[in-house]
Amino acid sequence: MDFAAALTRDPQAAPYPVRCDAAAAAVFAVLSAAIALTVDDGRRPDLLGWALLLAAHVPLAWRRKAPMPVLLAVVACVAPYHALDYMHLAPIPASMTALYTVAATGRPQRTLLVGLSVTSITLTMQIFVNPHEMVELLRVSGWVIAMLVFGASIRLYRQLVASVVERAEREGERKVAEERLRIARDLHDLLAHSITLIGVQTSVAAHVLVADPDRLDREALARALDGIAETCREARSEVRTTLDVLRAAPEGPLPDLASLPDLVRSSGAELTLRTGGVKVPAAVGSAAYRIVQESLTNAVRHGGAGGGGVRVDVSLVDEVLTVRVVNGVAASAGSGGSSGSGGPGGSGGTGGGSGYGILGMRERARSVGGTLSAGPRTGGGFEVTAALPLVARERVTA
Repeated sequence: MDFAAALTRDPQAAPYPVRCDAAAAAVFAVLSAAIALTVDDGRRPDLLGWALLLAAHVPLAWRRKAPMPVLLAVVACVAPYHALDYMHLAPIPASMTALYTVAATGRPQRTLLVGLSVTSITLTMQIFVNPHEMVELLRVSGWVIAMLVFGASIRLYRQLVASVVERAEREGERKVAEERLRIARDLHDLLAHSITLIGVQTSVAAHVLVADPDRLDREALARALDGIAETCREARSEVRTTLDVLRAAPEGPLPDLASLPDLVRSSGAELTLRTGGVKVPAAVGSAAYRIVQESLTNAVRHGGAGGGGVRVDVSLVDEVLTVRVVNGVAASAGSGGSSGSGGPGGSGGTGGGSGYGILGMRERARSVGGTLSAGPRTGGGFEVTAALPLVARERVTA
C-alpha cells in the first residue's frame, strides 16, 4: 500500500521532500562509493574523482523542488568524472535518479528534449573515451532512454489516477446534492401539507370560538381540535417513516397510490382513481402521491377550508399515469381530464402558489421521466397536470 501510494502521489506535494531526498542521496552516495571500490570498470577515483562523485549526489536533496537545475548540476559533476575515465558505473544511481525525476515531473516535450540532450552528451563523451566500444554506447543510451520512459510512464499513471479520483469526487458531490434535493422535497411535501391543514383547522376553531360566544358550537370546536390532533399524529408518523428510510436502505415504505384516498379525504376533495388494477412502480406511485399532496396544500392555502372545490383525477392510459388536480369555481366541470403528457395551457405558471411547491412537483415528475404543467384555468381556478410513465422515457428511447 505504501509503494502504491508513493507511485500515485504528486512528488511536489510529498511531506518533507528535501529531508527524504537528502536521505536517499546519502544512500546513493554510499552505494556509488561501494561500486567505485569493488567494480573494475575504469580507473579508481583519486581525490578529484571522489570529489566529483560525491558532489554529484548533493543536488539530489532538491530534486523534487527543482528537477531541471538538479539534473544540470549532476551532469556538471558526472560529465568530467566520465571524461577522466573513472569508474563509470559508480555515478549511475545519481544520474538515473536525476533523469527519472525530470521525466516524472515534466511535460513530454521537456522529457524528449532532455533525453536527446543527455544522450548526445553521453555518446559524445563515450566516443572520446572509448571510441571502439559500440556495445557500451548502445548500453548507455538504452539506460538513459529506459529511465526517461519509466519516469514518463509514472507521470502518466499519476495523471490517470488523479483524473479518476477527481471524477469520483465529482460524482460523489453530485449524488450528495441529489440526495439533499430529494430530502428537501420530502420534507417540503410532508411539512407544508400538514402545517397548512393545521393552520386551516386552527382558523376554523378560532372562528367557532369568537363568532358567537353565547352559542358556542362545542361539537364543531371538538371536530376542529380533533382534526388538528389527527393531522399532527399523521405528520409525526410520516416524519418517523421518512427518517427510518433515510437511516436504513434507500428502498423503504413510501407513500403511494394506496394512500391517496386518505390524503384526499382529509382535505375535503373529490377523488377519481382509475388504474385498472395495474401495479404501479413504487417510485411512480410516490411521485404521484407527493404531487397530489402539494397540489392540495396549495389549494387549501389559497382557497381556504375545502380548497374552493378540489377534484383529483388519477388515471392510467397507455402505460402513463396521469394526475390531474383542479381547484376553483369550475373544478367540478372537468372530470375527463387529459391523459396526454402535457397539461392544459402548459403555462407552468405559479399562480397556485409561491416558493418551491411547483418547482418541487416538476422535479418529482422529472425524477421518474415524466412531465408536469401548472397554471391558471381559463374558467377560473388552478390546474396541475402530470404525466408519469411507468417506464422511464430514457429507457424507452435507449
